[in-house]
Amino acid sequence: MRKIKVFCGSSHPDLGAKILERLNLAASPATLTKFANQEIAIDLDVSVRGEDVFIISSGSAPHSSINDQLMELLIMVNAAKIASASRITCVIPYFPYNKQSKKKKARGAITAKLVSNMLGVAGVDHVITMDLHSSAVQGFFSRPVDNLLAEPSLVKYITTNFPDYATNGVAISKNAGAAKRVTSFADRLKIPFAMIHREQCGVSEAVDWGVDDEGEEQVGNNQVRLTLVGNVTGKTCFVLDDIIDTTGTFLDTAEHLKKCGAEKIVLLATHGILSGDAMAEIQKSPHVDSVVVTNSYPISSRKRSFDKLQIIDVSGVLAEAIRRTHNGESISYLFHTSY
Repeated sequence: MRKIKVFCGSSHPDLGAKILERLNLAASPATLTKFANQEIAIDLDVSVRGEDVFIISSGSAPHSSINDQLMELLIMVNAAKIASASRITCVIPYFPYNKQSKKKKARGAITAKLVSNMLGVAGVDHVITMDLHSSAVQGFFSRPVDNLLAEPSLVKYITTNFPDYATNGVAISKNAGAAKRVTSFADRLKIPFAMIHREQCGVSEAVDWGVDDEGEEQVGNNQVRLTLVGNVTGKTCFVLDDIIDTTGTFLDTAEHLKKCGAEKIVLLATHGILSGDAMAEIQKSPHVDSVVVTNSYPISSRKRSFDKLQIIDVSGVLAEAIRRTHNGESISYLFHTSY
């Protein structure tokens, strides 16, 4: 490919290297400097005048804070802009703050909108991301946003590793918010769908509203009653969501499904954030058989050592999106096909 420069941020170097390998390109050089007061400076070590620039940076923090990674991305975009790049595309597999796409409280912020505004001011022309928590985030931008799907890759994993999925599989939504995503997954696999209904119990007059691990409001210090809508007796249950961060709702869903007669429980998600000891908790759980995530978010070697964790490579999807964008081709094909 001609007239293209691809820069990789420090947030997810492994994924960046895999994308470049698939594109048969070398990473364009850039120098990142962090001063004693923790300010960041970035110099692009190659001319980008008139070039089609792609910057790969996931909203993740393997070695520093997510806020540092966001500032690094903004500075790199602005450096390319003032260096006369013809077009700047940010490839952000996990979009930072995308769960904060609506006000949770009366005086809360819509932080995903703020991040999109910051990227626009920095000079970005196009954003490629994957499985936003809410599709409404696409509307926060005045620039084109391509929200790629990990669903084809997850479906391919299921069809390859679970030969009896068609007769013995059930797609599970662990709450009402994930129902649309899970029904699409079930329709693609042509398997039944079931859902966990969550009902707050013992709500008092003095209510302390909090936010659960999936960003939905819940009543503080009140028990939740789970009700299964559907049949899972003797079935392999595929519990799907876009993010696995903390494990609370995933593990109580798995426990309830086992009580309802499920044979196997497989957790699936696009972004395996797995904060703190989340992976250790899943490994210890007698109810979960495996957890499957993509490499859109960096996963440490310690987490990779747990045998219940399976990781799907989505670098092919992202690399093909870059190639098609650069060549002016449609990317709609990627919504139905895994790479």
